[in-house]
Amino acid sequence: MIDWLRRDPRHPPEIELDGRHVPVIVRRLDRARRMTLRLAPDGSEVRITIPRWTPGADALAFAQARRDWLLRQLSAVPAPVIVASGMALPYRGGTLTLHHDPAAARRPAIDGGHLRIGGPATSLPARLRRWLAAEAHVLLAADLVEYCARAGREPPRLALSNARRRWGSCAADGTIRINWRLIMAPDAVRRSVVAHEVAHLIHFDHSPAFHAALAELFEGSVDEANRWLSRQGRTLYLPFG
Repeated sequence: MIDWLRRDPRHPPEIELDGRHVPVIVRRLDRARRMTLRLAPDGSEVRITIPRWTPGADALAFAQARRDWLLRQLSAVPAPVIVASGMALPYRGGTLTLHHDPAAARRPAIDGGHLRIGGPATSLPARLRRWLAAEAHVLLAADLVEYCARAGREPPRLALSNARRRWGSCAADGTIRINWRLIMAPDAVRRSVVAHEVAHLIHFDHSPAFHAALAELFEGSVDEANRWLSRQGRTLYLPFG
């Protein structure tokens, strides 16, 4: 049930799911026309978006009404992945077998289907995350240049995102932010997100004109890429949170 006992406004209300008290985060958006609900990729919180005029109590009641759905979603959250030698590290839709040798070079090096890295084990997760983010930036920058050329736009500033709620965003000043974790997804999925944000440089909405522009920009199937993110997107958060 929803926990109404926590009166401190600095803490969100909670809903009990399978013995866990999961925070319920409610966001009001001017453009929202209905309530939407989802579970964070790692199962850490329930997220509800509501129209500006909707009472907060309605959002919490909505979460309670969808409790069975939330339980199914929570049960589907995979267990965290331990970053250690021998693990299968997701990379561009495939996997690299991680080989850690403290005496080897600290910089990660791809060797066929293997990723070799040295240095201390204590800093291994942080160094691998930085390497993946750097790899992501190189590919995303190239993607951005390519799609901006197709769109007839100058490439805007690119920033890597660590967002927990979205894969990409396009700010009012044109800055495009893309989640670095997409380096672990198939190339087509990563590129679809970049194309989506470039399409927002043309149409800053989700109108039919926007979707037509996106279909013209992206060479693959947007629907297939979105389905992959819907089914597999949570797995991209497992190795590094």
